[in-house]
Amino acid sequence: MPFHAILKEIRRDKPLVHCISNIVTANDCANLLLAIGASPMMAQAPEEMEEITAISSSTVLNTGTPDAARFAACEICGVHANRLHRPVVLDPVGVGASSWRLTHVQRLLTAFVPDLVRVNLSEARSLLGLRGQERGVDSAAVSDAEDTERCAVELARRLGCAVLLSSATDIATDGSEVLRIPGGSSRVTAVTGSGCMLSALCGAFLAVSDDPLHAAAAASAFWKRCSEQAESRCTGSGIGAFHMALIDAASLQI
Repeated sequence: MPFHAILKEIRRDKPLVHCISNIVTANDCANLLLAIGASPMMAQAPEEMEEITAISSSTVLNTGTPDAARFAACEICGVHANRLHRPVVLDPVGVGASSWRLTHVQRLLTAFVPDLVRVNLSEARSLLGLRGQERGVDSAAVSDAEDTERCAVELARRLGCAVLLSSATDIATDGSEVLRIPGGSSRVTAVTGSGCMLSALCGAFLAVSDDPLHAAAAASAFWKRCSEQAESRCTGSGIGAFHMALIDAASLQI
């Protein structure tokens, strides 16, 4: 389904998207969800996760600034969302940054099955047990398109869910079907949390779709279009103007 059609459904239904976000990007994720017509909720106390999950249309779990309580909250959300058959997006930010983080993300993946895992190449390689190349939470892995696609397909098969691997050409796959989403602006790499914002978008798109693979591809195409429009509006401007133009572009898509 083209992203325009999904946007119409989001604006009509106003799905409640619960994000356990990280402290760096929570505000951007919430504002982006509002910009497309969804309703964000950024709760993270483990004590209320079952109730929050029960009223949410979808759940987005982000491990960018983790601690033990946040991992516990993510596990409760994921398990409860599976029981309720509500979509779950897992964004294992910086999963290869430390063995502690990797161990806890692997624990999440044994406790519940996400509908979508949104990663960069370094994160995909870490989850596959390959040598990661990360600088904190950023990807430093360099690979050709064929290897990137192979990693995405293998990860989807191993996890039993759809995978969206962000790169110059995004790869969306369920382990058999592969969708390639080109385009976008290279300036998004200078905006902190652009990947986290894409994961939040995926949560909104999955909330109104029963097809995680194609919903994720549509979210990717939408975000690339937003970045292209933001770049065209900010010629000669700094990265701060581009950052704000991304939200503007998202709100103005029809």
